[in-house]
Amino acid sequence: MTHDSSASPLIFGGAAQSPRAPLPVLPPLALYIHIPWCVRKCPYCDFNSHTASPVLPEEEYVDALLADLDQDLHAVYGRELSSIFFGGGTPSLFSAKALGRLLKGVEQRIPFASDIEITLEANPGTFEQEKFVAYRALGINRLSIGIQSFQEEKLKALGRIHNGDEAVRAAGMARQAGFDNFNLDLMHGLPDQSLDDALNDLRQAIALKPTHLSWYQLTLEPNTVFWNQPPTLPEDDTLWDIQEAGQALLAEHGYAQYEVSAYALPGRAARHNLNYWSFGDFIGIGAGAHGKLSHPDGRIVRTWKTRLPKDYLNPAKSFKAGEKALPDEELPFEFLMNALRLTEGVEARLYPERTGLSLESLAEGRREAEQSGLLQVEPSRLAATLRGQLFLNDLLQKFLT
Repeated sequence: MTHDSSASPLIFGGAAQSPRAPLPVLPPLALYIHIPWCVRKCPYCDFNSHTASPVLPEEEYVDALLADLDQDLHAVYGRELSSIFFGGGTPSLFSAKALGRLLKGVEQRIPFASDIEITLEANPGTFEQEKFVAYRALGINRLSIGIQSFQEEKLKALGRIHNGDEAVRAAGMARQAGFDNFNLDLMHGLPDQSLDDALNDLRQAIALKPTHLSWYQLTLEPNTVFWNQPPTLPEDDTLWDIQEAGQALLAEHGYAQYEVSAYALPGRAARHNLNYWSFGDFIGIGAGAHGKLSHPDGRIVRTWKTRLPKDYLNPAKSFKAGEKALPDEELPFEFLMNALRLTEGVEARLYPERTGLSLESLAEGRREAEQSGLLQVEPSRLAATLRGQLFLNDLLQKFLT
């Protein structure tokens, strides 16, 4: 998006703003790869995932992913990848051979940073020791294992295909395969869950010594089985007790909260997610994948890909379902919606660097948010207070046009 010098000032967050400047430096670049198949669709899941057929179209899908990437290359020429994230679905349904061909094809197109982080999402029900040794040999150096709970009745209620013993074994197998960096995904606020139930799950997860824990509350999302047939969830008072006691337990064992639902040992925060939350760039390839790319002239473009796997694999259809250049008036909200999820926030200088807009454009919104006790009074940082983290939507409203 370009502006001529005679354009009127823009107004948002209560302040006049000069037209956007070219970006002084492009943010780090990541790659998100969506593998849309699961053994079974969970009743709470609103992600773009589909029940797998007995034989997956691995070869065709890898071909499509690389062709999809080819169409985005013009926008990232000369840059390198700082991280890759295989999400889904259940990416661990794919063979090491297929993922190896894909990673080789990606590296031929975009150079990898010397310390690139490559994460693969995996579910305990799909763990095979030999397969994960092969994944590690490909250069995949981080796993995110979808546990959700270790308790049989809770796993059954969530529609998970694994049991508690398999969840414990999966973490051991990951370590034996050479993964010294892995995340466990755990939910709380599950159907009929008590405080003790939730803390027992958390203690079991901590005992497996992951480097990272994603610990978040189950929410009922539209277009899911749970939305149409809601289970009985804990009362608000119980949910609050679980949150408080769980955060204290995690802190006691050295897991620092660095985002709303992410906790990590020192130096083990997920680089891919940090890049996303700090308004970095990412290419999205695969069925339904989203991307966000900055251009030196100041344009920031979001893209989204064809959602259904059968359409994504159809040569007669386009990979890209749509794109949108973000207008100046939406950028404050877009940037802060991500950055303020981080408990430490971000350095204030990142705002002009990654949006091309001046810090002064946020002045009135910052003032109001600080006076409301939602934003820290810290000139060099943009960070929510503890109250602001609890009432993030109220905080973001201060920066809407």
